[in-house]
Amino acid sequence: MAISSTIFLLILWCMCCLGRIHKLDITNDGRKYIALSTFGFYQGGILDVQLKNFRATPENDSAVFGFSLDRTINDAMNPYLDSHPDRCILQDPISKANDQAIIYFILELKTKKLKIKCEDQQLVHIYKNRDDVPTLLSVHRQKRQDADHCSNLNFDITSEVIKGKTYYNASFTLSVATVAEEGLYNLYFHSCPNYHPGTEVSVDFTIEIVEHNMSSFLSAGDMPLPALYSMMAILFLLSGMFWVFLLRQSRHPVFKIHYMMAVLVFLKAISLAFHGVNYHYIERLGVHLATWAVLFYVAHLLKGALLFIVLVLVGTGWTFIKHVLAPRDKRLFMAVIPLQVLANVAEIILEESEEGAREHVAWRNVFILVDLLCCGCILFPVVWSIRHLQEASQTDGKAAMNLRKLKLFRHFYVMIVCYIYSTRIIVYLLKMTVPFQYGWLDEMFREMATYVFFVLTAYKFRPAAHNPYFALSDDDDDDEEIDKVLTESGATEGLSKVNSRIIKVPLQSTLTEVTEEEKDALLGQPESSHEYD
Repeated sequence: MAISSTIFLLILWCMCCLGRIHKLDITNDGRKYIALSTFGFYQGGILDVQLKNFRATPENDSAVFGFSLDRTINDAMNPYLDSHPDRCILQDPISKANDQAIIYFILELKTKKLKIKCEDQQLVHIYKNRDDVPTLLSVHRQKRQDADHCSNLNFDITSEVIKGKTYYNASFTLSVATVAEEGLYNLYFHSCPNYHPGTEVSVDFTIEIVEHNMSSFLSAGDMPLPALYSMMAILFLLSGMFWVFLLRQSRHPVFKIHYMMAVLVFLKAISLAFHGVNYHYIERLGVHLATWAVLFYVAHLLKGALLFIVLVLVGTGWTFIKHVLAPRDKRLFMAVIPLQVLANVAEIILEESEEGAREHVAWRNVFILVDLLCCGCILFPVVWSIRHLQEASQTDGKAAMNLRKLKLFRHFYVMIVCYIYSTRIIVYLLKMTVPFQYGWLDEMFREMATYVFFVLTAYKFRPAAHNPYFALSDDDDDDEEIDKVLTESGATEGLSKVNSRIIKVPLQSTLTEVTEEEKDALLGQPESSHEYD
């Protein structure tokens, strides 16, 4: 019931969210700076910013407020904010580092001017309104004439008084007219009075931001994502169909967990397909269609929850080596499932909320914490199983089989650790280091790592005769127990056991060994004739 309510609320909330056409309402905000947007621009890109109903409390028309727009080559930490942690960068001279550049847009409320500051030799194309931006051909012809116009740019700020309070409106448009101006642009709002100790000034304003490249509303690094998600959806769909085919044709025991794996793969394919369609509409319209966005978020929630359920069930050995979950396993589920739902909700809110919103920062911290907790929780059942098998291999006389199972669980533990490491740490490092136009590589690596993990898990725990995870107990202790029962029973006195119903699995078989008989059973081929005494 709680999950259904959460999904319903997210549906209503997402219907008012936009894509790459941003509208952010800031109310009673006392932060020193606000990260408004990050976008990769190619030549011909346009950044249009409209500041409406700006007001500071307490009012002081001598206070310094404004924007900084910096250009970097990747999504690493901002060099300007890192070098000015205790003072407002709008009040410092501009310096250029390597290929990075920065522009200041300072609101001079007393003179009602928007003053633009940049490096003396920096080539920029900034205009009052979007309608003033010339065509790309005209910009090329006027390039030399516009090279030194930055220091002379001042735009008018309009104001109006409502109920004794003064509200200001300003706007500016940046055109990325040359290849040299391409890059990842970061837009920040700065409230300089809040950098002074003991001073707190709150601001209220509405800001509308439109970002687009020549033929797309997507950032340069996001342009390949619709095709990437579509191709990965097809790959997961075909893999899921092949997995179901193997299950239907297999003559070895098929458990419920195998079909849960199939459902998980199909949910992953559906989620990727909806994600691709969602990005397609953002690319064309600048906003997503609520229907496709909601379908993606519902599929994403279900896929995320089922993924962790399957991993925990496999780790605890449910349906394979036991059919009833222990109280400890049940408590783990009661912790993991709500945490995973919360992590998915936080991820959806991060996807839909504006970068400058206060809830965006709060939910980002929640997502990081909860995601780490979920990743830690799925390791517990595997660790428990490994410890149990280590103890059992030394005490119950079934050392050979338990050691083989122990080896399989250790492999699974390493797979989970590698999956977590690659989809969290390595993806983050890729995002921070690759050039802005290759930002899609981190998503491709995440999806490919997920696919490899799915394939390896399916292979390790497939229906198979020689897989120690499914093998019945086959040591001599079972035979001795049966002989003892038969001997001690008066009704069966004189009887002897002719044949065992258990076929021995050779101990020298490796975990990855697949016999011809197993191949025939998996693919539905006629079995070769085998005779047993």
